[in-house]
Amino acid sequence: MIRILLAEDDAAMRHYLSRALETSGYQVTAVESGTDALPLLDAHDYDLLLTDIVMPEIDGIELARRATERMPALQVMFITGFAAVTLDAGQAMPQARLLSKPFHLRDLVMQIDRLFGIGTTRDPQ
Repeated sequence: MIRILLAEDDAAMRHYLSRALETSGYQVTAVESGTDALPLLDAHDYDLLLTDIVMPEIDGIELARRATERMPALQVMFITGFAAVTLDAGQAMPQARLLSKPFHLRDLVMQIDRLFGIGTTRDPQ
């Protein structure tokens, strides 16, 4: 089972994404900030860091840098509603995937499936 660490500061979006990803068969640990995510990276193994870029304290780009230092094989996917920060994310982590809000959950699941070589595309609610 693919293990996802989700860092999203918007509570409604965090809950929505967690539920949809779990329904699609992923194991999800969801936190509201990069600060909350960091200790989990030391305590658990994850396959994917799915993080909002714009968050207080530690933004998603800095979280991804620190996370991949600790776990070099960790895949990273950024989600953002701010077009202006997508360029920064692409320059900072060129190997990371980027999904702009708003997006359909089907697109998110499809991207994660592709990232991990899963052939069956599921249709989350």
